[in-house]
Amino acid sequence: MEKINIAIDGPAGAGKSTIARLVANELDFVYVDTGAMYRAVTWSVLKADLRPDQEAEVVQVATRLDIRLVPGKDGQQVYVDGQEVTAAIRSAEVTGNVSRISQIPEVRRILTDKQKLLAADKGVVMDGRDIGSSVLPDAELKIFLTASVRIRAERRFKEIQDDRPEVTLEQLEQEIASRDRMDEQRETSPLVQAPDAVLLDTTEMSIAEVVERILELCRAKVGGK
Repeated sequence: MEKINIAIDGPAGAGKSTIARLVANELDFVYVDTGAMYRAVTWSVLKADLRPDQEAEVVQVATRLDIRLVPGKDGQQVYVDGQEVTAAIRSAEVTGNVSRISQIPEVRRILTDKQKLLAADKGVVMDGRDIGSSVLPDAELKIFLTASVRIRAERRFKEIQDDRPEVTLEQLEQEIASRDRMDEQRETSPLVQAPDAVLLDTTEMSIAEVVERILELCRAKVGGK
């Protein structure tokens, strides 16, 4: 298939990372998990004993970080300055602070520049919350994935039961609803559906059905050129 860029946006727990990775595998494209990049910055900030409100220091950390996303047999691996942090960046502490870090305009600018470079040669599937609207506004195909808050909480609950056994489904539902509000209300690159994005509500769709629908849209886009 002709190389195009695919932007997949949506709220927390919508399945963006899983879907984007599978679509990239099917097309032999490069998968870029932008959420992991923000988590990597957040992990590094917390490791440096900084608070999210120490914006100048946080920006200094983000500026000097070397973040690498490497395909692995068990999914994408994340490296920060040569250290593998794939599991560490999914901790409850990182999850609780990443929205605040991602609201800092200069952090978003730094990571957006890195993301644009990754997509410069086309053939990229990139997921996040502002990809179609801000990072890759010229992407040939834009998808906005969503699902009900309850369904997103149930999906996340299944994913983290082993790592966070103390968390209840109700707590997760509250966390996700709060994350939605923060992402939608931030001043810099808020979570929005780009005007030319295709809305896919996955509440009653399986992963395979969502992937196939996106592949259909890819074929239609390339075939229509």
